Amino acid sequence: MTTIANGSVVAFDYTLRDGAGAVIDSSQGGSPMVYLHGHGNIVAGLEVALQGKTAGANLKVTVKPEDGYGEWREELVMKVARGRLPKSPEPSVGLELQGVGPGGEPLHLRVIAIEGDQVSLDANHPLAGQELHFDVSIQTVRAASEEELAHGHVHGHGGAHH
Repeated sequence: MTTIANGSVVAFDYTLRDGAGAVIDSSQGGSPMVYLHGHGNIVAGLEVALQGKTAGANLKVTVKPEDGYGEWREELVMKVARGRLPKSPEPSVGLELQGVGPGGEPLHLRVIAIEGDQVSLDANHPLAGQELHFDVSIQTVRAASEEELAHGHVHGHGGAHH
């Protein structure tokens, strides 16, 4: 039986819960998550926990913030004048926007407060600072193709098509 190692293509079903037990995301009712192990395609803490497991394994994994989406960082919250934001849609708390960072990298921003003409934007990942609780059921494990290894991701069903 093939065990999960660097260069394995892994398909697994999962349910992700927050610290209070609320479901954040799940593959139930859909397709399993498929990824190339050892290439940073899933959060590091989950990838480490899956190392050495085989198809058919069921496990519960708790991922600390530093091994998931990182700690929540105050310096990633900024205030901007409402006039600097797009006119449509109208800014509202919870609105998600795309921006560009100082190095030209894409930024995912969420409106977290509006005070007069000032809008507070948070560039932290929505799950930053949270402990993640995964219930995982490993479906299949196979060796990656040369092309998948060269590209750093899975091709075909559940992966990239190019």
